[in-house]
Amino acid sequence: MGQITVETCEIEGLKVITPKVFGDARGYFYESYNKKDYAAAGIDMEFVQDNQSASKRGVIRGLHFQKQFPQDKLVRVIRGEVFDVAVDLREGSKTFGKWFGVTLSEENKKQFFIPKNFAHGFLVLSDYAEFAYKVTDFYHPDDEGGLLWNDPEIGVEWPLQEGVELIFSEKDPKWGGLSQYKAERGIK
Repeated sequence: MGQITVETCEIEGLKVITPKVFGDARGYFYESYNKKDYAAAGIDMEFVQDNQSASKRGVIRGLHFQKQFPQDKLVRVIRGEVFDVAVDLREGSKTFGKWFGVTLSEENKKQFFIPKNFAHGFLVLSDYAEFAYKVTDFYHPDDEGGLLWNDPEIGVEWPLQEGVELIFSEKDPKWGGLSQYKAERGIK
C-alpha cells in the first residue's frame, strides 16, 4: 500500500498520479495499478477495458468524449512522451470549458485520471509514443463526440514543436468548438 503520490489539479476531479518506482542496475519495477491504493486516493471504480495506441511525433488525438456512455479514464505513456489534455464538460461545473494539461512520459511514469464528462486528447512530443489507458465503460462507436483541438474558446496551449507537421485522423479537424457543443445541449 502507499505506492503512489496523488496531486489534485485546479480542475476538481482531475488527478495526476506518480507511482513509487524501484530501480537498480537491472532496471526498474513499479505497480502501474493497485485497486487498494487507487481507492484510497478516491479513484475507486471498476475499469472494464484497457486500450493501447501507438503514434508518431506530431499526432494529435482528440479532443474526444462519449455522449451517453461517458468513461472515467486512467491514462499513461509506456514509451515516449505526450502532452495530455482534459477539458471539463460537466454541466454546472464552475470550471466548465476549462482545460488542464500534463506531460506524461516513460521517464516520469506519471498517470492522469480523467473523470466522466471530460473531453480528452493528447499530442505526441517524442518520435514515437505508446499510450495506454483504462476505461470504466466500453467504447460505443455511435456515441462518439469531440471538440476541435484548437478551439480558441477553450484555448489549449499545446506545446507545438517548430517544424513538426501535425497529424490528425480524418474526423478530428471536423469537430465543432465549445460554443457549438453548448448550443447543441442548450447550455448557456
